[in-house]
Amino acid sequence: MPRPDLAPDRADLAPIEIASRDEIAALQLARLKKTLAEAYANVPHYRAAFEAAGVHPEDCRTLEDLAHFPMTTKADLRATYPFGLFAVPRAALARIHASSGTTGKPTVVGYTRGDLDVWAALVARSIVAAGGRAGMMLHNAYGYGLFTGGLGLHAGAEHLGCVVVPVSGGMTERQVQLIADFAPDIITVTPSYLLAILDEFRRQGRDPRATSLKVAILGAEPWSEAMRAEIEAAFDIHAVDIYGLSEVMGPGVASECVETKDGLHLWEDHFYPEIIDPESGAVLPDGERGELVLTSLTKEAMPVIRYRTRDLTRLLPGTARSFRRMERIQGRSDDMIILRGVNVFPSQIEEILLRSAFLTGHYQIELTREGRMDAMAVRIEAEPDAWGTPALAGEDVNLAHHIKDTIGVTASVAIVAPGSIERSLGKARRVIDRRGQQTG
Repeated sequence: MPRPDLAPDRADLAPIEIASRDEIAALQLARLKKTLAEAYANVPHYRAAFEAAGVHPEDCRTLEDLAHFPMTTKADLRATYPFGLFAVPRAALARIHASSGTTGKPTVVGYTRGDLDVWAALVARSIVAAGGRAGMMLHNAYGYGLFTGGLGLHAGAEHLGCVVVPVSGGMTERQVQLIADFAPDIITVTPSYLLAILDEFRRQGRDPRATSLKVAILGAEPWSEAMRAEIEAAFDIHAVDIYGLSEVMGPGVASECVETKDGLHLWEDHFYPEIIDPESGAVLPDGERGELVLTSLTKEAMPVIRYRTRDLTRLLPGTARSFRRMERIQGRSDDMIILRGVNVFPSQIEEILLRSAFLTGHYQIELTREGRMDAMAVRIEAEPDAWGTPALAGEDVNLAHHIKDTIGVTASVAIVAPGSIERSLGKARRVIDRRGQQTG
């Protein structure tokens, strides 16, 4: 079992976290009305979009009325690049973040001083939910810069009163040395990079279970329950999921609670969630799986109305908090693999691969096309102790069988030597799609 029970006392929680659903809904509606009015008044894009849809902020009399308002997409952010969705003049801004822009124009987001204060408070709330406390040392291995992860977690940890080690990503050998020397309680990092850190512990002959770490706060990419189990067992820690996206704020939109680990509580006092059918856009009832849509309720510099996250999940009742939970992200609607008519998410493949005690969490899926037929090949690294031993005999065939049996697609599986698959300092590149490069 991971080391000690870190569940916060009720006194550690903000009153709204344990308020009644009626109190939460009343606060949401008041904030939603204000947000719609300010977006209409100050953002030409929203004014035009509302008018084209035949709605006005005053038409929002209940939370359900939000469904009549138009949605916002990443394409809207790119079309208004760089500052077209800002609701305040440049002089009122305190910071700007942006995406990498590797697939086109980057998406740019802005923050007022008030926005940064709210963001820090919500990240602090997320750290408390994960088991963090003031005075703990936090090793921050998220990347700093235009990416929201590093600075977002840094500010939230300082807001809580943690001692922050701003390591950023990279220099994996040094990460291990600092963890050993500084004895942090918490590590914040992408799950795939934590696996790279785990590899380095083993390469140096250090026992990862002997560190001071108690909690890993992991996000920025989908990860499975099987990967949680591997990380918790390898480090003897709690591994807790955090969720966010730069278009809405950054990390800290939702967080798992260490005492339940049963989904991420959405901080509904600042974000209003909806689940829609990705095809029709129709709002689905709680409990049904679809695409998460978020509306900011308190953002000043850049309010977002019904932003389509493309993340697939469902909304569930609260447990450790009054706020609703969202199920662990299954995948993204735009990352879904369609192979011979079957919908597949990398996380489904990951769950099957990590059932084996002889394999690591380092894997890649390669898609190719031969003639008219699509093909899937999966490469996954063996555990160092298992590589070259009889334990792996037939394991590739067994995994291919389980993939076919569970998901319904045929895949070839190759178990490769430790260190064969490229490492990422941030989000892992899980899928390589070469189908557009081939003809025949």
